[in-house]
Amino acid sequence: MEVVDTSPLPGLGLTKDQIPAPVQTATDKDIAKTNAINLTDFMNRSLGSVYINDTQGNGFQPDVNYRGYTASPLLGTPQGLSVYMDGVRLNQPFGDVVSWDLIPKNAISSLAMMPGSNPLFGRNTLGGALSLQTKDGKRNAGTSVQGLGGDFGRYNFEFEHGGSNKQGLNWFASGNYFNEDGWRQNSQTNVRQIFGKVGWEGEKTDVKFTTAYADNEMYGNGLQEQRFLAKDYTSIYTKPDITDNRSLFLNLEGTHELNDNIVLSGNSYYRNIRTQTYNGDINEGALDQSVYALSAADRAALTSAGIAFPTAAMNSANTSFPYLRCVAQALQQDEPGEKCNGLINRTSTSQENWGTSGQAVLNSKLFGNTNRFLFGGAYDQSIARFNQSTQLGYLNPDRSITGIAAYADGMTGGNVDGEPFDNRVSLKGDTLTWSFFTEDTLSIGEHLHITASGRYNYTSVSNQDQIHPNGGSDSLNGNHAFDRFNPAVGLTYNPIKALGFYAGYNEGSRAPTTIELGCANPDQPCKLPNSMAGDPPLKQVVTQTWETGFRGQAPGQIDWHVGYFHIENQDDILFVADNQAGFGYFKNFGKTQRQGMEVSLDRKVEQWSVGANYTYLDATFQSHEIVNGTGNSTNSAGSGLEGTIAINPGNKIPLTPAHMFKTYVDYQFTKDWGTNVNIMGFSDSYARGNENNAHQPDGRYYLGSGKVPGYVVVNYGLRYTPSYVRGLQVFGQVNNILDQHYYTGAQLGPTGFDGNGNFQARPFPANTASVQQATFYSPGAPRIFWLGLRYSF
Repeated sequence: MEVVDTSPLPGLGLTKDQIPAPVQTATDKDIAKTNAINLTDFMNRSLGSVYINDTQGNGFQPDVNYRGYTASPLLGTPQGLSVYMDGVRLNQPFGDVVSWDLIPKNAISSLAMMPGSNPLFGRNTLGGALSLQTKDGKRNAGTSVQGLGGDFGRYNFEFEHGGSNKQGLNWFASGNYFNEDGWRQNSQTNVRQIFGKVGWEGEKTDVKFTTAYADNEMYGNGLQEQRFLAKDYTSIYTKPDITDNRSLFLNLEGTHELNDNIVLSGNSYYRNIRTQTYNGDINEGALDQSVYALSAADRAALTSAGIAFPTAAMNSANTSFPYLRCVAQALQQDEPGEKCNGLINRTSTSQENWGTSGQAVLNSKLFGNTNRFLFGGAYDQSIARFNQSTQLGYLNPDRSITGIAAYADGMTGGNVDGEPFDNRVSLKGDTLTWSFFTEDTLSIGEHLHITASGRYNYTSVSNQDQIHPNGGSDSLNGNHAFDRFNPAVGLTYNPIKALGFYAGYNEGSRAPTTIELGCANPDQPCKLPNSMAGDPPLKQVVTQTWETGFRGQAPGQIDWHVGYFHIENQDDILFVADNQAGFGYFKNFGKTQRQGMEVSLDRKVEQWSVGANYTYLDATFQSHEIVNGTGNSTNSAGSGLEGTIAINPGNKIPLTPAHMFKTYVDYQFTKDWGTNVNIMGFSDSYARGNENNAHQPDGRYYLGSGKVPGYVVVNYGLRYTPSYVRGLQVFGQVNNILDQHYYTGAQLGPTGFDGNGNFQARPFPANTASVQQATFYSPGAPRIFWLGLRYSF
């Protein structure tokens, strides 16, 4: 019997056939068999309805999608999945983002993907909840060390140790050091994680204290235009793009059995996360400007500063990059925001998050039938501080950006005279949430189980602008409050082992976050994740989920499942582009819908493990909306100009493939040798910016199809466990063994380079307002091989 906890805290454990939803589970042994480098790599290869958008261009910073809902580390991405570890919500207060690099893979004991908007998992559980449990010394006794090395300078060292004594004390510790140069240019990664847990377990009481620390530096170079990927698959658009994450995690949890029928559990936690980013970008505001020609005033300013320049008029033929126009404009404090073709964006985020939760589980009889009742409450509070600045600069031939002494919005070194990217931000956000929740499962006989649950959430968000503390049209000051009760009902009926039925309905909600409330004014659009302005109120997102399906075990010990889901979001929060290049704001978007079918087969017997799953996903907008469509060929203003597009009900939501297929085979073909093969296939999807699904390239103003092509990836692993050396295992892994070039995401946007890779401004002299647009892609990793050794004792 596999028991799953249906709430973040342990207590009300139900078997899978008692839960009215197709829960997916995995253990540390399942993760180890795949030789996955991190948790998201395992989820992408093994869990149904999960797919990855590698928008950041780093394997530790992916957008993880499940049924069309996202858990992303990128600010501004609409978040729809909640993630918990040992009962602590890992979605960060500032933007509900999830930093996957902070989760220690080798400390994970088990995971459960809970589908639907399960209210017991609280805020942001719109499409599902991922619940992680970590190892302890009693159940994971022993010591193991592991090392691996592979392509692109990849090497990794891990250790773990657990133990216990007769007095009930147990302990566990693990560490992970991962480093690689990266398969793309300038894409190195350094991940350092340490995890520890100490606990005491008595006859009726279990107490654990957990601490974890991570210090990571990741280069993620994002999307690249297809023309340059075709020439060099490792190429990047601009650089650098650096994210530094430091995190401290503390959690005290306990369980106590009052008697045979009542179990109490709870936890108290503290998290401290500090994130810094440094990004070199093209200034899109310079793409329709004359950045090569020097005016008389420019020449005079450069001469006064002792800076040499060519005697002929500046043009792309006699200079490799137009830095002189940028420097000249900055010296005059005239229009550097238009003439400088580069930007350096810096952000610093500090988040402190703490809280406590508790619940009681009562096992009793109701009308002679088994009844399990749960009730509890939770309190969470956080303080987030966000600072951001933009430095002007110029683009170098190697795609890096050199900054000059000119900044946005009057900062030291100059100003930009009211240019639209005045995006200096200093914001403090306080968020407080308290909630009450309950669940009851009534088992009528052995085969019928009826479940009802609900959760009441109250969330307040207070934004305090540190630049404009006294208010005004430019101030981010604001106080907001949101509350809602979300219910859920469901039943399962399992008359025989070969056939069972389930059906359920549940609701979830998500209150707007500090960053969304800080960028919600259409009159003051912002450039996320770089800036915010204004905070008109937004409504909560409310999600309704219907689930139904059949499951069972066929002859030959084949577990099977066929299910249907229908999910509707009311007042969905989306980032809507504005007519200013690269700018936009958050708004409530009427209704969106995700529905589809899921089919899975799984057989684990003796030396064989074989499985497959297929998902059909229909993700659509269900409301009319007018949004910016500058990168879209059907925009209202004309070729290469800043216009709008109309979204109509039925248009597909970008980056949601309609068909997903995964299969795996694991075979222990001798006592010592084992192997596994994993195949993943995804159909095409639309790029961001192509929300009306109508973009068509013309080869002049618009380049690229506006779609993400479908792809298939094959991964292969081999392991050797010599019987004459107890505890030793040698393993090898080849991901993308066919070396396919494929893309996991795409976006429409202006391109700053010509076909030869040189910076181009005003590419259409007859119409200086037109800017060439292109489809940018996030390339998937090519063939990567690594070889490792693990020793356990």
